[in-house]
Amino acid sequence: MNTLIFSPSPHIHTSRTTSGAMRHVLIALLPAVACALWFFGMPALGVLLVSVAVCMATEWFITRYMLRRPSTLGDCSALLTGVLLALNLPANLPMWMVAAGSVMAIGIAKMAFGGLGCNIFNPALVGRVFLLISFPVAMTTWPLPDGGFGDADGATGATILSMIKLGNLDPESLDMSKLLAGDMGGSMGEVSALAILIGFLYLLVTKVIKWHIPVSIIVGLVAVDLIAGYPPLVDIVSGGLLLGAVFMATDYVTSPMTGRGMLVYGLLIGIITASIRRWGAYPEGMSFAILIMNGATPLINRYIRPERFSPRRKELAV
Repeated sequence: MNTLIFSPSPHIHTSRTTSGAMRHVLIALLPAVACALWFFGMPALGVLLVSVAVCMATEWFITRYMLRRPSTLGDCSALLTGVLLALNLPANLPMWMVAAGSVMAIGIAKMAFGGLGCNIFNPALVGRVFLLISFPVAMTTWPLPDGGFGDADGATGATILSMIKLGNLDPESLDMSKLLAGDMGGSMGEVSALAILIGFLYLLVTKVIKWHIPVSIIVGLVAVDLIAGYPPLVDIVSGGLLLGAVFMATDYVTSPMTGRGMLVYGLLIGIITASIRRWGAYPEGMSFAILIMNGATPLINRYIRPERFSPRRKELAV
């Protein structure tokens, strides 16, 4: 007699694992990390190590002593959150602030919701916005690149977007080659557009992410910039747009499931980001835009769903 076995979903399995996907993202981040270390030197290394260590320690402590569960550090999600948070911070940020942001990212934005797969908002961005609101001066004091690995000379300056926002810089006069290479002040992960694009290509080739969200973000931003009469290329290669579009907005947990939903999600992120940059109080806006749309993701999933028993069902695969 045949045995009928009942089990909960998912019923379709692939060889891809959570830890495997996380490792692919970490590999894709290596060019951006290398550029951050090259331009900002030892202070950047310190921020990176503290962020990663505190994120992993916070998750281990909460899992072990509060949730009474086996350690989840093996899935590499805490490690990835630590790297992403570090790349969203200035290289000269005091280490205790880096630690505070890391605790907020893991303890509140991730573990308070139940851990990986249950969080509503991107943990690294929650940590960054917490630090930006709590310590605005420290989070907007940007070190200038020193041109090689070593001790930073302590020089600081405004970002490209800040100077444009204040009317101190004409965007038409900027050297695009320098912006692409990363020769500008800013957070550790926004200084080299080329490094992030290399990571983007790697993630596409390995099929860790789809093109829908990053491309639609750029389309939304370009549309608003053209309406406002602003050069879109400056917005794309300066600031945290590419870092957010490739590595933050594409987070599996906090982004829509379907291809159409991803397009709507990304388009609105681009529109919100450009609107904040053009008419808001902040020169940046990517972090706020992603977090706003993280909150809208359940609504998008509710109204933009794949058809049952249809070839379009493949849209669920991410």
